[in-house]
Amino acid sequence: MPEIRFQIEWPDATQETCYSPSLVVQKYLTEGAVYALEDFLERSRTALTLADERVLAKYGMHCTLALGQLSRIEDRVQHYRPLPDPQVRVLKFLL
Repeated sequence: MPEIRFQIEWPDATQETCYSPSLVVQKYLTEGAVYALEDFLERSRTALTLADERVLAKYGMHCTLALGQLSRIEDRVQHYRPLPDPQVRVLKFLL
């Protein structure tokens, strides 16, 4: 199963490289796109949950890296919710 990393920019301009065990993330996030914070969270949640389900189906166990990445994204989102119109930019995919 090919894995992928995607580099994002948070509303405060800090950058983070995120991990997915599946290319399914490319169906939910677009390189160069800017998403409202909540939209980014929902897209990430959907993509990483599907990626985890693919790992579970193939290997019989959950992907702790995908679930950990989702948890980190959820934690970071909490930090930016008070900002007016927070947005996240997907900078690039790293194959």
